[in-house]
Amino acid sequence: MNTSELNTIEQTVGEIRLTAPADIASVVRERWDSLTKPRGSLGRLEDDVVRLAQIQGVAMPVADRRCMYVFCGDHGVTEEGVSLYPSVVTREMVKNFVRGGAAINVICRQLGITTFIVDSGVAGPRLEGVIDRRIAEGTTNFRRGAAMTREQAARALESGIELGRDAAGKFDLAGVGEMGIGNTTAASALLCVFTGAKPEEAVGRGTGLDDAGLAHKRAVLTEALAVHHRDPADPLGVVAAVGGFEIAMMAGFLLGAASRGLPVVMDGFISGAAFLIAQAFAPAVANCVFFGHRSAEHGHARMLANRHAPMLDLGMRLGEGTGAALAMGLLTSGVALYREMATFAEAAVSDTERIAK
Repeated sequence: MNTSELNTIEQTVGEIRLTAPADIASVVRERWDSLTKPRGSLGRLEDDVVRLAQIQGVAMPVADRRCMYVFCGDHGVTEEGVSLYPSVVTREMVKNFVRGGAAINVICRQLGITTFIVDSGVAGPRLEGVIDRRIAEGTTNFRRGAAMTREQAARALESGIELGRDAAGKFDLAGVGEMGIGNTTAASALLCVFTGAKPEEAVGRGTGLDDAGLAHKRAVLTEALAVHHRDPADPLGVVAAVGGFEIAMMAGFLLGAASRGLPVVMDGFISGAAFLIAQAFAPAVANCVFFGHRSAEHGHARMLANRHAPMLDLGMRLGEGTGAALAMGLLTSGVALYREMATFAEAAVSDTERIAK
């Protein structure tokens, strides 16, 4: 790897804590067990609050200030007919996000989550109301050549790192989502490279392809992967070959957030691909993320293998950060329970009553 192009990335990776503090976990579990409920009766929600406390480095975690970053970008591989929708839909949806009319806007309003829309590389004139970090007007067609240059890949990661660090100074809990017609194809390619999955294991129906469309999409990915030299040990090269600007920027966000102790809730398949990139740079980033939900997209189960279990499994595959936002609401409820429930001592419940309970 080129030292100059990875300077910021390597510095950030070096700042990520390698292990979660066990002493905090012990204190949090002791408090959970002291609350007026049977031990362990809130199941995995108790474990999630333990992890949140470890990431934040405190025994009394907080989730009052919540944010959602939706990263948007176009993909040249849409030229191959891998989506039911044309590329222009990316731009139209970004405008919808800015107006507050998309599903992610509704959920975030309901849950009190501050929403940021990031233009990572949307085709067309610059858009109003977004955080402008565009690298180019979409990637190029990675069936024919590299999706982007290494320099562009590094810039996308560095921009994400900057946003992740900035969010860490303002929020207690972050979520990430995305929008980009064609990005399930890029995510599938990343899954194949980083896990060794075959195209038929990685490629799903995306926007709703029929059987013929699915077969074509798998054929496109198979041909695209044959074009590129793919070395998982060179994650920047992988991003340049088959990635997307919004996916790379999400990966950078994860690295930046992890370097500052900001917990991040992942969305579905596309953000899962961003996690694979971030993990290739810094395996310890896994200590700082929650997987919000299990997407119905075909390859997501492979991405989630041997990870912390996703918080929700609702058969969703919308993207935008919707699954992450719903999981953030659940995690926020867990924090409230942990902080606000009475202990047995405070409620004057005797040990005998506690055992009976």
